Amino acid sequence: MMLFIRSSSFKVPQLLRGLATHAAAADIRLPAVLHLKSGQSYAGRAFGAPRSIWGETVFSTSITSYTESMTDPSYRGQILVFTSPMIGNYGVPLNSAPRDSRDVGMILESKKIQCSAVVVSDLAEKYSHYSAVESLSSWCLRHDIPGITGVDTRAITTLLRDQGTTLGRLAIGQEVSAPQPAENEYWDPTTENLVDQVSTKIPYVLNPTGDVKIAVLDFGVKANILRSLVRRNAAITVLPWNFDFNTVRDDFDGLFLTNGPGDPTKCLDAALNLRRTLKEWDRPVFGICMGHQVIGIAAGLDAYRMTFGNRGHNQPVLALASSGSIKAGRVYVTSQNHQYALTLQDPFPAGWEPFFINCNDSSVEGIKSTAESGKKVWGVQFHPESAGGPLDTIDMFSDFVAECRSDMLRRYAEVESDDSTIHQGVGMDTTSSPRPISVQA
Repeated sequence: MMLFIRSSSFKVPQLLRGLATHAAAADIRLPAVLHLKSGQSYAGRAFGAPRSIWGETVFSTSITSYTESMTDPSYRGQILVFTSPMIGNYGVPLNSAPRDSRDVGMILESKKIQCSAVVVSDLAEKYSHYSAVESLSSWCLRHDIPGITGVDTRAITTLLRDQGTTLGRLAIGQEVSAPQPAENEYWDPTTENLVDQVSTKIPYVLNPTGDVKIAVLDFGVKANILRSLVRRNAAITVLPWNFDFNTVRDDFDGLFLTNGPGDPTKCLDAALNLRRTLKEWDRPVFGICMGHQVIGIAAGLDAYRMTFGNRGHNQPVLALASSGSIKAGRVYVTSQNHQYALTLQDPFPAGWEPFFINCNDSSVEGIKSTAESGKKVWGVQFHPESAGGPLDTIDMFSDFVAECRSDMLRRYAEVESDDSTIHQGVGMDTTSSPRPISVQA
């Protein structure tokens, strides 16, 4: 039997809240213009903070996770152009989380917006997501970050791709009518030590009850790197970028070097300290992005500035060697954010070999110690932890933590064997395992 319902007798109840929330529009009425040092200007409307800024203009090909990109400390000092046409459609979540074995105190990649400004083609005036608490515009206003919308980001991206990253000036309000700045007026953020601006000033500990102790040199760490370590039950101690790890290295089972903004040559102090570590210390070391570049410099490689860098969640890399979950000959899709890279040279420094190569531009995407060196060191230019982006290489964290844990257990076994030898014949029981060594940081 078929049942027919007349449309006039059936009413859908009206929800108190619509499917999307309107963003406040009052702060996007000011005029704005993006000036580039190369001579071009792009006019649009302002949103966020009503103030003008200087910065380095870069583009990202990511199509999602704008909140994660904007809070990534590696974007410090940069005017971020999103190639994706609509930005802001799912709003901004509450950036708060526990500090426990599952999280590190925040949802996004840091506590605040790190880029200097954002450039979007179409700012969403409505946002819709179950976790959203505010619009992109109001979030930028609250963090004093300006933005511009209504510009052709395709044209800007094409320009930056063809001529390279350039310095910029985002003028808002009355400053729109001012002449374009002279070339010598543009501020270059890379002349400053951006790493020192974003690195922690004092050491702190996360997941202190973890079963393996890892030190983290903070060059501008993304929260998901820390999260990826603590979720693998590592007790991590986060140290300032220029902290001399050699003074405490025997207290740890591994060393991790994080991502960070700017020029790696500003971090030569860290590279020199690391060179001693690599020479005298045989425990696992892993570096990502800036950390990878610092490892390369410590190993004897040079770093250079790329034309426009690699920024996005869709960068393919080819594995040249196998290690743990990584298999030689396979292409992995990765998330990246960097302007500098290590020089590919032949021969490579003794004890080192290329690990990954970029499939688009053949730049070095990873290095590792050789099996003959007896070391356990890896560095990758991309971000295995994603946030956002693909998870093709996320198991590199499991590989690293497992290597630290295995190395720790080996050392404990050696200590137990030495104790057994020392105490043989003096009436002591050597058959029981030693009391576990504390891993409190």
